[in-house]
Amino acid sequence: MRALDVLRQADEILAEDTRVARKLLDAYDIRTKITPYHDHNGSQRRPQILAQLDAGLSIALISDAGTPLISDPGWKLARDVIQAGHRIIPLPGASAMLAGLVTSGLPTDKFMFCGFLPSRSAARIKAATSLAMVPASLIFYESGARLATCLQDLASSLGGNREAAIGRELTKLFEETRRGTLAELTAAYQTLPTPKGEIVLMVGPPPETEPSDEDIDNALREAMADKSVKAAVTEIAEALNLPRRRVYQQALALKNVSE
Repeated sequence: MRALDVLRQADEILAEDTRVARKLLDAYDIRTKITPYHDHNGSQRRPQILAQLDAGLSIALISDAGTPLISDPGWKLARDVIQAGHRIIPLPGASAMLAGLVTSGLPTDKFMFCGFLPSRSAARIKAATSLAMVPASLIFYESGARLATCLQDLASSLGGNREAAIGRELTKLFEETRRGTLAELTAAYQTLPTPKGEIVLMVGPPPETEPSDEDIDNALREAMADKSVKAAVTEIAEALNLPRRRVYQQALALKNVSE
């Protein structure tokens, strides 16, 4: 109810797609002026919006789905508004990230939102591998067209036995959640029709066992590909919760072998 009041009283509403937003606003007979704000016009629109705020106008920002500023171009506007000294007031609504997590059955005490993984398989595997030992539930957004191949890459990089869940169209009419291991979900989506709608993909944390020397070596090789030995050791020691001395000794051994 508060959000509806704000949208009625605002001087202007910003939306990614005004056609989608207009359908929602019409349902509540909200006639506030609505204009587009998205990645393509953001750099041009932001100075105009700041000028409106300077003049004392009230501007509301909404998104087509999910929560504004989460994997959404609105964060750049929020940053500029803050730097200009204006106030930002959040109006929380449904969030696919949090709605998915609470229906997943995965641990919720620690979680990491990772946004969208790269669209190309090689880059996606590399990005997922860097997250393999993060001691938290991982949350991704994904498109229906890429979901099957993404699950396959996650199974190969994180391990097929990792618990996972897929949330689709959460808080909407055709809401559904599928749960299982990454291997099980990969097999299922190889045969299921391409899913439609907003999708959130969640993966449970790694098993609580101390990593082997091979695990540490693999993580170090990945980190040392584009980092100094010192930076790689710090990163891996923190990620795996291991003594820095142990990781450093293995890093030196790897470095000597490669030389």
